[in-house]
Amino acid sequence: RGRSREGLTRDASVVPQGWEGGYPEIVKENKLFEHYYQELKIVPEGEWDQFMEALREPLPATLRITGYKSHAKEILHCLKNKYFKELEDLEVDGQKVEVPQPLSWYPEELAWHTNLSRKILRKSPQLEKFHQFLVSETESGNISRQEAVSMIPPLLLNAHPHHKILDMCAAPGSKTTQLIEMLHADMNVPFPGMLWTALWRVGMPLCWVYMRKRCGDGTMRKNIDVWKKWTTLNSLQLHGLQLRIATRGAEQLVEGGRMVYSTCSLNPIEDEAVIASLLEKSEGALELADVSSELPGLKWMPGITHWKVMTKDGQWFTEWEGVPHSRHTQIRPTMFPPKDPEKLQAMHLERCLRILPHHQNTGGFFVAVLVKKSSMPWNKRPPKLQGEPVEPREPVRSSPAHPTEGAAADPAEPESKAVSGLDDTDITERTENVENSGSKKDGVCGPPPSKKMKLFGFKEDPFVFIPEDDPLFPPIQKFYALDPSFPKMNLLTRTTEGKKRQLYMVSKELRNVLVNNSERMKVINTGIKVWCRNNSGEDFDCAFRLAQEGIYTLYPFIKSRIITVSIEDVKILLTQENPFFRKLSSETYSQAKDLAKGSIVLKYEPDPTKPDTLQCPIVLCGWRGKASIRTFVPKNERLHYLRMMGLEVSAEKKKEGTVVAQQSAGSCGPPGDEASAEHGAEPAASADSSEDMSPDVSVDAAPGPSGPAPAEAALPR
Repeated sequence: RGRSREGLTRDASVVPQGWEGGYPEIVKENKLFEHYYQELKIVPEGEWDQFMEALREPLPATLRITGYKSHAKEILHCLKNKYFKELEDLEVDGQKVEVPQPLSWYPEELAWHTNLSRKILRKSPQLEKFHQFLVSETESGNISRQEAVSMIPPLLLNAHPHHKILDMCAAPGSKTTQLIEMLHADMNVPFPGMLWTALWRVGMPLCWVYMRKRCGDGTMRKNIDVWKKWTTLNSLQLHGLQLRIATRGAEQLVEGGRMVYSTCSLNPIEDEAVIASLLEKSEGALELADVSSELPGLKWMPGITHWKVMTKDGQWFTEWEGVPHSRHTQIRPTMFPPKDPEKLQAMHLERCLRILPHHQNTGGFFVAVLVKKSSMPWNKRPPKLQGEPVEPREPVRSSPAHPTEGAAADPAEPESKAVSGLDDTDITERTENVENSGSKKDGVCGPPPSKKMKLFGFKEDPFVFIPEDDPLFPPIQKFYALDPSFPKMNLLTRTTEGKKRQLYMVSKELRNVLVNNSERMKVINTGIKVWCRNNSGEDFDCAFRLAQEGIYTLYPFIKSRIITVSIEDVKILLTQENPFFRKLSSETYSQAKDLAKGSIVLKYEPDPTKPDTLQCPIVLCGWRGKASIRTFVPKNERLHYLRMMGLEVSAEKKKEGTVVAQQSAGSCGPPGDEASAEHGAEPAASADSSEDMSPDVSVDAAPGPSGPAPAEAALPR
C-alpha cells in the first residue's frame, strides 16, 4: 500500500515511521516461519510473495456500527452522506486520504475499514470533525473498533434472540459484544433469552469457542513481536488445551446446535488437527457445516487434509509412529491427520475456512463451524431399570490409533458428574430444578465464603434480588403502570442494608446463573440500570426515576407516563436545560399538562412518509416539572441523537446553560435553521453522578454500579 504512494519509499521488511508510525524499526523476517508454511503449502502457488508482503504491512483499522438495527442504519446514513463525503479529494501532508470502504462480506454495510492511522486522525485539523464523531460514537457504544476477521465467527454462529450462547474464550470481548448486539438487534424484544458466561451448565443451542493468544501468527500485522518470537512450540503446547475446550463445548451443545471454533493462527496443529480429532472422537455426533455461501464476498481458502508436525528446532514428523518416545510429551497423536482415507474424506475438512492476509487486507484467521447431530458417545447411556443399582461407569478408552490421547481430552472426566439415564441436553431440566428449589438465601448473590474459595482484589458489594414482598416495588409498579408480564423477580440491587439507590435488571437466564453459582464465582458487575432513587422522590408518588441506560429494556413494559414528541421537540429537549411547556409543540403540551410531576418517558416515532427525517425511534428519560420538561440523557447519547438529526454540537460550554447546535453542510439529517439554545427559566438539575444530564455536554467520570452510591438527584420544579 505505502510503496505505491509518491514520495513514500521504504523497505517493506521494516515497520514504517511515517503515516502509520509508532513502532521502532523491527525487521519483519523469520526464516523458520517461511520454511514451515512453504512446506505445508497453505498459500496458493504463486502467491507467496503477496502473502509475505501483506504480513509486513500495518493492519488497516476497521470499525463496526453497533446497536439496534434501526439506530445502526441511521449512523450508517450519517457516515456515508456526511463524514465520508468530507474525506473525498482531501489531502493531508501532501497525501490523498483514502475514503473508508465497506467490508464486502459484512451484511448491510455495517462494517468498514480505513487506512487512516490514529496519529493522522488526531493531529490533522481537516479530520477533526470526523475524529470527534468517531470518539464520541465509540464512547457511547454506537461504533466499535474491531479487527475485520474477528467479526466472522459471530456472523457464522447465526445467533437469534431466543438462543442461548456459551462463549468459552471471551477475552478481550469484541466478539462477545457483537453477539450480544445480534441478540438485541430487535428493540421490540426487551430481554432475549441470552446468556454470556463460561460457568453455565445447561444445553446450549449455540456455542462459540475462540482461541486467542498473543503469539498467534495470524496477528503478525499488529503484534510485531511475533516476527522474532515465532516458533512451532507455541502451537504444540496449545493443541491439547484447545482440543479439551472444544470437546467441552461440544458436550454442552444441544442436538441441532451450532458451534464455531476459530483461532487467530494459521497453523493446522491448532486448526485442522483439533477439528479432525474432535470429529473422530465424536463418532458421527458432530459434523462440519458447509458455510461457503453464508458470507458472500468473503475470500477464504478451504481447510487442508494433509499436514506434518515440526518441532521448534525444525525436525519434521509425518505420522505418530515415527515420533521417538522422548518427544511424546511435546507431540501428541491427535496432532496428525487421520490415516484412514475414507474416514478423512468423510470429515470434509475442506469445509473449514482459512483467511489469508493478502486476499482482503486482513489478519490471518481460521474458522470451522460444527453442527451437533446427536449426543457425544460418552454421554449416551442406556436407561436405568427401576430398582437396579447404579454401577460406576468405566472410563472411555482411547482408540487403538491414539493410545495416549488422554493428554488432549478425556471425555470420561466431564461425564463423571452426570446422572444415569441423562444425555447432554437433559442437564437443562436438572439445572432449572435447582432454580426453583429456593435453596439460596434471600436471593443474595455475594462473594463466596472465604473458606471455600479465596478470591483476591476489591471486595465487591453483593447482588441482592428484590424479594417478592418488598414494599419498594408496588409504588413503582403503580406509578409507571407496569405490564403484569414485567419480570420483577429479575430486579436486583447492590446493598443489603439502608436505602436502595439503584435498581438493575437481568434476564431470567442470568438470574439463574447468579443464584446458583454464588459460591463458585465472583461477579464483578452485571445487569442494566433501570431505576435510580431521586431526592425527595416520595413527594412525587414514586421514589425512583427512570434511568436512560436501561430505558430501551424497560420501555415495552411501561404503560403510563409516556409522552410522544416530535423531532423539533427532541431538538429543544436535548439542547435546552428546562424548556417551558410553551416552547414545545401543542401536542406535547396536551399530553404533559395533566400528568403529575415526576419521571416520564419521551418517545419519538419516525414518520415513514418523511424519509428525509430521522427514521429510527428514540426513547428518552425525562422529568415533568411544574411548568417545564427536561431530559436525563448522558452526554454522548445526547450528542449522538443530535448528530443523527443533522446538528453539529460543540462539546464545549459556550455560556452558562447554553448549547449551540448548528446545522452543518452535508448533514445526515433534514435541513433546518441554526438551533441556538436558550437557558430555561427553571433551575438546572444536579444530576445523578452516573449520568451527565446537562445540555452543556460536559461530564465527570462516573463510578460503576459496584462503586460508591451516587448523590441523589435534585430535580427541577
